[in-house]
Amino acid sequence: MLGVNPYIAFKGNCRQAVEFYKSALGAEVLFTQTYGESPMSDMGPADNIMHCSIQVGGSTIMMCDDPRPDGGAAGSNISLAIGLNDPARAKQLFDNLAEGGAVVMPLGKTFWAEAFGMLTDKFGIKWMVNCDAPK
Repeated sequence: MLGVNPYIAFKGNCRQAVEFYKSALGAEVLFTQTYGESPMSDMGPADNIMHCSIQVGGSTIMMCDDPRPDGGAAGSNISLAIGLNDPARAKQLFDNLAEGGAVVMPLGKTFWAEAFGMLTDKFGIKWMVNCDAPK
């Protein structure tokens, strides 16, 4: 997904949040995958959401169940996700944002992306950089 979108991590109740947003906001589910349906099945309970995208009007909100014991804590559970399809640009943006900040997960190849990484910038803002394979 190209652009910048909010990414919300929940503490095991992502599925309930999706249902709530469908009812409260008229959200449409674009994609859902559980940990059990993914190659990362050992990272969380099989029925927890590994990734979900919903659309509310012209906006996309992405979300998941954070499997970490301290993950999904209210107030620190929202990141900004950058979507690109140019690996060189992904590295440049990742490196720019990481300057003076802290890398949480280095930018690297994953089963879903050419490159993915997470960081907290020098202002305490959490970012995810996701680069699809070039087309």
